Amino acid sequence: MAEENKKPVAGQEDKPAAKVESKPAAPKAQAKVQTPATKKEAVKKNSQVRQKGFVDSKNHTRLLDRYIKEVKPALMKKFEYKSVMQVPALSKIVVNIGVGDATQDSKRMDEAVAEIAVITGQKCIVTKAKKSIAPFKLREGQSIGCKVTLRGVRMYEFFDKLVSISLPRVRDFRGVSKNSFDGRGNYTLGIKEQLIFPEIEYDKVAKVRGMDIIIVTTAKSDEEAYALLKELGMPFSK
Repeated sequence: MAEENKKPVAGQEDKPAAKVESKPAAPKAQAKVQTPATKKEAVKKNSQVRQKGFVDSKNHTRLLDRYIKEVKPALMKKFEYKSVMQVPALSKIVVNIGVGDATQDSKRMDEAVAEIAVITGQKCIVTKAKKSIAPFKLREGQSIGCKVTLRGVRMYEFFDKLVSISLPRVRDFRGVSKNSFDGRGNYTLGIKEQLIFPEIEYDKVAKVRGMDIIIVTTAKSDEEAYALLKELGMPFSK
């Protein structure tokens, strides 16, 4: 009876156990598994990128769209190709400027580098002499020019600007020569003045310079290359 009447001491009452809520485990990030179907799509997309010569479909230029929609079907019909892959296309364009006077004044090289970068929109590389020539006071390894190789979107943009804006600005222009092909489907064009390009400001030009423009195509003959360039708008002389 004494035990039953015994009261618990204050602060020692039995307390209910605290409830512990268990949090659900965070879901694990699932690694993306590339199925055979997605692999085939990726390979197909990359092949289309290489074939068309551009990085992103949003970067289409006016001339590239024209080549795909108009020039390709016209060449397919004219030469009776059995496959679309046989149709010739632009491969690259090389713009080269010789700066012989850079041997006397290094500032001339800086001017040419700046001009070719403005014209093409791409940084150039400086070309150096492969051997020494005493009469020209030229030493091996000395900087004598600069060049740029354009591909993809920039190549099409430059070609479009060349044939539609720059060449028509040449004084007494009557078209470019048909005899500048190398026999393997490539074309070389000589420009006497860099002033024909709209990016060049006449007042800031220290010296008038010429340049060589080499248009490399995938054509197997000069006839195919001529048809390609003519369809793209190259103004050949009659």
